[in-house]
Formats: sequence, structure tokens, C-alpha cells
Amino acid sequence: MDEITGKQLGEILVERGIITRTQLEEALKEQKLTGQKIGDILVEKGLITQEELNGALAVQREVPTLDLSEYLIDAEVVKLIPEEIARTHKLMPVFLENNILTVAMANPFDVFVVDELQRRTGYVIQPALVNEMDIRRVHQQYYGTSEDLAELISSIDKKKLRQAENLEEETSVIKIVNQIIIQAIQERASDIHFEPEENVLGLRYRIDGMLVRKNPLPKELEGAIISRLKIMAGLDIAEKRLPQDGRILMRVSKREIDFRVSTCPTVHGENVVLRILDKSSLVVGLESLGFSSEDLQRFKDVITTPYGIVLVTGPTGSGKTTTLYSALQSLNKEDVNIMTIEDPVEYQFPHIRQVHVNLKAGLTFAKALRSFLRQDPDIIMVGEVRDMETAEIAVQAALTGHLVLSTLHTNDAPSAFTRLLEMGIEPFMVASSIIGVVAQRLIRRVCDNCKEEYTPSAETLKLLELEGKVSKTAKFVKAKGCKLCNHTGYKGRIGIFEILKNSPRIQELALHRASSFEIKQVGQEEGMKTLRESAIEKLLRGITTVENILRVT
Repeated sequence: MDEITGKQLGEILVERGIITRTQLEEALKEQKLTGQKIGDILVEKGLITQEELNGALAVQREVPTLDLSEYLIDAEVVKLIPEEIARTHKLMPVFLENNILTVAMANPFDVFVVDELQRRTGYVIQPALVNEMDIRRVHQQYYGTSEDLAELISSIDKKKLRQAENLEEETSVIKIVNQIIIQAIQERASDIHFEPEENVLGLRYRIDGMLVRKNPLPKELEGAIISRLKIMAGLDIAEKRLPQDGRILMRVSKREIDFRVSTCPTVHGENVVLRILDKSSLVVGLESLGFSSEDLQRFKDVITTPYGIVLVTGPTGSGKTTTLYSALQSLNKEDVNIMTIEDPVEYQFPHIRQVHVNLKAGLTFAKALRSFLRQDPDIIMVGEVRDMETAEIAVQAALTGHLVLSTLHTNDAPSAFTRLLEMGIEPFMVASSIIGVVAQRLIRRVCDNCKEEYTPSAETLKLLELEGKVSKTAKFVKAKGCKLCNHTGYKGRIGIFEILKNSPRIQELALHRASSFEIKQVGQEEGMKTLRESAIEKLLRGITTVENILRVT
């Protein structure tokens, strides 16, 4: 290392408060006499540790640093580097992306080791600096994740489990929990259910909206696994009589994943559900949601109205938030002020003011909404209209020149009018504030790799009210199952939509507190397609199956 580089390294060490200016000057004098590297001189003198030197070198050479506690490492990535090499050279593979393998190293400046890793793996190696203690910890935690759950479970001493109470930090228990979480993410699950039963701890994943049962875990492991999950979520492990809510923020490979954790006491033990919020898998964009070209234009017409309220309705997990986010993305321009109040903020946008609901601090939807009206917004998104107070303020905001986007729990679009009336909002305010309502569901996509075509029977056409509307030679598709879709026959989901635009006739009905059935009839006369009709469009295009349509609509 030449003197100029040495000075730069020394400056970094001084700026970080690791050495003094006087100590640096003395080391530089010695460097002129011996020609040694400045870092080596400082280490030999005992002024800095090797770790401190590596940290300064990382800053100087712009080598990234990692906090391994934030990552869950995929078992397939762990297998890329043999355990012996990882332990000898104090390193750990962390994630693989675009043919680049990021490797945590205690010494990321050893070019010979980096070259050897590239030769062995066939990937470009991106070294990252991590302290030696953290690498040792993950070695203990991960080497052996190639074992399946059954092997991990059988390796645990059941007597030890019965005798001890606090085993949630046992390496085997940590491995089991990590393996369950990684497997769920690999299988595209949206939720993980840990369900205590009389003799076992049940395990289910929700994949594409359907719960899939996995092999149960031994009852003896229940306490340790539930406690481990509580520790990860920052919950009270001693409190087993009351429900608790928490969250875990983790990186799995390079994806940042937010887990919402909910516990609930049952007769056989504490039930725990992890809702997986994978920000990288959130597809935002109106064109990607599943709208037909006609419905997409109707929706764009609704959200580009200067003021009023747009409601997206449907049950939990029907994609309402994604639709609102996609609308916000299309409306996010430099000349508008957009503010949101959400519970939680799942996706962050540049130039949009986003606020978390915080019930403990007293920050409710209604309170934030009142505050927003003093912040000169053009567009407001309210995560959910839950009560009369929130509904009242949202409607007032819509009537005073703001575009308000929100969600509501109703079964179809026409019911949104009657729901607001039931909440206590005056009919004239409902009639004049609503621009449009979108009801939606998510329907499973049939796997493109293994789907099979068939000619539907007359009974099927009659059931779907398609007699005389489609050709007798029309082809439907059915799910078969293959490796790519985990033998389910389905892969992913797509939205189906019912878009009701407000009109003078519908306003008149709302003013007179008409039923949702009457509003639906007028909506259909004015061009609204029902959820069933939207689903049938997907069926005719070979995207979904008859069974799916009958289950969802």
C-alpha cells in the first residue's frame, strides 16, 4: 500500500475515532522507514484490531457490509460453498441474484479466496464485510439446513425438551423455525399457521388463497417453537392467556419481508399465524391487475375525477391494497400532493406522504384524516373505512374538493352505498360524494405448463348461464398438476372486478335509500359487469377453471 493510500486509510481511522491524529503521524513515520502497509503497522502496535482495520478498508474500497441477523439464508444457497471451506476461511454465502453470489467474509480483501470461490461455484462473487463472531454464529445456525424438517426433529432429544423450559434459543429449534419460514416463501405462501392440536402442532401454509396442510410437528416441540416465534416478533413469551400482535422484519435472500405475527390462546395451546408481506412480490401497476381493456378504462375514468370518493371493496386478502397502490402510482405526479393513512404501510412510494396507524399512541384513521385536511392535500388514501367517524370525514373531504381513495368490507359494489347509509351517513352525502365503487376478488390462475383443454358439458354451460352464449365447440381448461405448480394445477392469482360508476339514476336511488339489488340492476343496465361475468371472461381466455369460478363468485 503506498503512502497516499495509507494516508487515506489513516484518515478514515481518525474520523471513526479509532486512532488519534498523533498515533497516525507516528505510524506514517514508521511506514517511511519500513515500507510496511499502514494498517499492518497499526495492528502490530496494538492500536487497532484486525476487525477495525477491515472495517476501515471496507469504507475505503467501498466494500458493502451486512448485518447477518437480518437475513434468512436459503438452504440451496448454503449448499453452494462446502462447510469446510466456509469455516476455514470464515465466510458464508448469503444470497444469489443475477448470477452474482454475495458472500459474507471476515476478510473480504483476500483475492485468492475470492478467486477460488468463483472457480468452485461458477458465479461472480460479491464479497461483503461481516465480523468473525457473526459468521461463527451463522455457521452454527445454518450448516445442516440441507437436512429436511423430519431429520432436524428426529435429532432433538425429547427428554431434554420435557425437562427444560426455555429451549427457544436452541440451535435445532432455530433451524426448524427458519426452515419452515424459508419453505413457505419458496412455495409463495401468504400465511403460515401454527395450530396446536391435542397430540401434535399442526402446520398449514396459505398458497394462492387456499390452505395447504403440511406434516405436523411433535407436540413436545410446541412450546419451544411458539416461544421462538414470540422472541423474533418481540412479544412477551410469558403471556400465554391473552392474544398478542407483533412483527418480524427479515431478509430472505435479498428480499425484504415483513411478517405480521398474531397469537391467540386456544384449548390446546397458543395458535400463531404469520402473515407474509413480501414487498418484492407486490406487483404494482393498473395493467398488471387483471382488468379487461373495457374495465381498465372505466377504472381510469373513476380515479381521474378531480374530487369525490372511490371505494374498493372485498374480503380480507382480495387484493384491495394492491389496487389502491396501483391507482396511487398512476396518480403520483409532481403537481399533486398525495397523503395516505395505512395499517400497515406495505409499499413505500417516492413523493407521497405515508402515515402508519398507531392505536397505542391514539393515531387512528379518523385522527390522521382530520390532520390531513390541514396539510393541503389533493389526493388522500385511507386504508379502510372502519367506523362512522372515519366515513364522515372521508365523505366531507370528498365533498370539499379532494379525491379520496379507500376500502370497505362489502360483498359487491352496489352494497357500498347501503353500507355507508347503515353507518349513519346522510343519503344526500352518499349520493353526491361517491364517484365509483370497485368490488374485487382474487381467482387462481391455472398453471400454463400443465393445463388441459376440454369441451364443457351442457350441464356446465347451464350452471354458468352460458347456454347459447358460447360456441358448442368452445374449449375450457382444467387443472392437472406438475412440478412447476407443486402438483396443485394452479400458479399465482389474478383479479376479477365489478366496477360501478355513479350516475344520476344511482344517485336518485341512494337518496331514497334503495336496496343494493335495485342499485345493481341499474348498474348492469349502465354497463357494469358482475364479478361472475368478469370471472367467466377469464375462463373463456383459458386463465382459470370452472371449479375456481364456482368457489369464488
